[in-house]
Amino acid sequence: MSMKRTKQRSSGSGRGSDEEEANPWGKPPEPEPTWAEVESKPDDSFVPFVMSSRYAKGSLILHSKFGKGLVLGVEGTRIEVLFQEGKKKLGHAVP
Repeated sequence: MSMKRTKQRSSGSGRGSDEEEANPWGKPPEPEPTWAEVESKPDDSFVPFVMSSRYAKGSLILHSKFGKGLVLGVEGTRIEVLFQEGKKKLGHAVP
C-alpha cells in the first residue's frame, strides 16, 4: 500500500520562512557608511594597518596599498574594509 502526497511539504512552519523578510522585533539593520564619511575623518585618527594587529568594527586604518579605510565587519581572522575603490577583505590578528 503506497500513499501519495498531493502537496509538497516544506521544512519549517511556513510562516515567515522568507529569508528576506526582516524580524519585526529585531533591530533594524545599520546603514552602511559612505566613503564621504570616512574621508571626512582627520588624518591622525587612522592607524597603520598591520596584519598581526586585531581590529574591531568601526576602526579606521591606513593601508599601504589601498589608503584610508573603515572596518565594516569582523569574522575571525578576516575583516571587511571600505576603501575609496570599494570593499576589500583583509586578514588580521595573524601571529
